[in-house]
Amino acid sequence: MATTRFFRIEELDLRFANGVERTYERLPGVGTAAVMVVPVNARNELLLIREYCAGFHEMQLTLVKGAAGLDEPLEDAANRELKEEIGMGARNIRFIKRLSIAPGHMGFTINVFLATDLYPERLPADEPEPPELVPWPLARFDELIYSEDFREARAIAALCLVRPLIAG
Repeated sequence: MATTRFFRIEELDLRFANGVERTYERLPGVGTAAVMVVPVNARNELLLIREYCAGFHEMQLTLVKGAAGLDEPLEDAANRELKEEIGMGARNIRFIKRLSIAPGHMGFTINVFLATDLYPERLPADEPEPPELVPWPLARFDELIYSEDFREARAIAALCLVRPLIAG
């Protein structure tokens, strides 16, 4: 087993009903819940961010996201992340769905929220540099989904989940 600040790698020895035995290496879920937010402003724009992604050592276009604090309600965490990352709060935050992330290897999930009725409010952020705010017109939704710059699977899934709610 190996442990870092954010991850724990463990071996899981299993015997299946048919007698087959396997050893899996996995990253079990640790820490607090995570949120991903799809913010839509009054001008019918998605408010995306461009931020540093250490996994690829590059800047990527994505959605607001982050960890909830200990005992922090998920809706509050979503609103706090909005304020930290894009300088906007939301009067309307709607839970959409909890998504698993690579469930064959990891026990991590993320909770998707739709945020509307936005207003300006900034909180200090914990990123090493502030994310770049990138407004994206809803009229160009399909262009975003297929854009080479927007490729995080969970962000694409979040947009597909909220599309029926923001299409009108």
